[in-house]
Amino acid sequence: MAVTKALPHPRDTGEDRRPAPPTAPPQAPDPEPGQAPDAEARRLNSPLALTLLMLLVVLCQGPIRAALGAPVMQSWMTVFVAVLVQALPFLVLGVLLSAAIAVFVPPSFFARALPKNPTLAVPVAGVAGAVLPGCECASVPVAGALVRRGVTPAAALAFLLSAPAINPIVLTATAVAFPRNPEMVVARLVGSLLVACAMGWLWLRLGRTDLLKPPARHEYEGQGKGAAFWGSVRHDVMHAGGFLVVGAMAAATLKAVVPQTWLRTAAENPVIAVLALAALAVVLSICSEADAFVAASLTQFSLTARLTFLVVGPMIDLKLFAMQTGTFGRAFALRFAPATLALAIVVSVLTGWVLL
Repeated sequence: MAVTKALPHPRDTGEDRRPAPPTAPPQAPDPEPGQAPDAEARRLNSPLALTLLMLLVVLCQGPIRAALGAPVMQSWMTVFVAVLVQALPFLVLGVLLSAAIAVFVPPSFFARALPKNPTLAVPVAGVAGAVLPGCECASVPVAGALVRRGVTPAAALAFLLSAPAINPIVLTATAVAFPRNPEMVVARLVGSLLVACAMGWLWLRLGRTDLLKPPARHEYEGQGKGAAFWGSVRHDVMHAGGFLVVGAMAAATLKAVVPQTWLRTAAENPVIAVLALAALAVVLSICSEADAFVAASLTQFSLTARLTFLVVGPMIDLKLFAMQTGTFGRAFALRFAPATLALAIVVSVLTGWVLL
């Protein structure tokens, strides 16, 4: 009779034949822990980069001084500094008032103040933008908050377009920038308000609710009033101030570097002049509190072309397109932005033809 030899049980030999749990790799694939050292390295390298940049400037101070002494650079610096000095007070005041309204005025106030009839709510919301200071950086999140709280989207969009274009800070800055052309203030007010109301009614007629997807919450909800206020101020100063510098640099470059014959050729053709300044407004993305001073420096162009620059800029530019995409969704922005641009150009030309 064959004897079967029993195999020892793993417990008897002290061996554990269960599969070993997977060991963690030396570096966890979790992106958050992996990103922390990179962020730390960037922070540590920033002073080094600044030191190297300052050392390079010191070593090259001779050529830099010679370049800055050139007549072209002196003209460029004059225009650049002039635009910044004129625009900064209005920018700072607009940012402070915009932050105060965004933080301390509840969005439910606007919902109660607007008429229940959507057709009437559109012009009321457009006119409300004339008495509430704020730049386009603040109007987009405020419009998103209005939609979330039940305001008809057409009225919220009319407010989004009108508030940064016809508020008291912007109109005062326009009057200061164009002291010899007070009609520019009226033309900007009328043209911008017409575009805002027309886009609101157009959305009321043709808009689709499924295209409008506002975010679930505001960026500063859950914070104290003081923290939210200063957070909004820091955000707007960094963004609006940066775009102001870019706009001042572009205006100075057009004034000092671009051959005057090119500008005169573009300015002499009314169609090209309007389209060129509309495209410039979209690309530069200047804050509405400061764009009047950039427009005033483009003296080669007609008042109608510069009015187009002032009407288009606060309503649609690269910065606003990105913000509208993030707030309401890409499908909405891809339809709303081109329609706003086309309507703003047409209304600006008609307004300039009548008032200027």
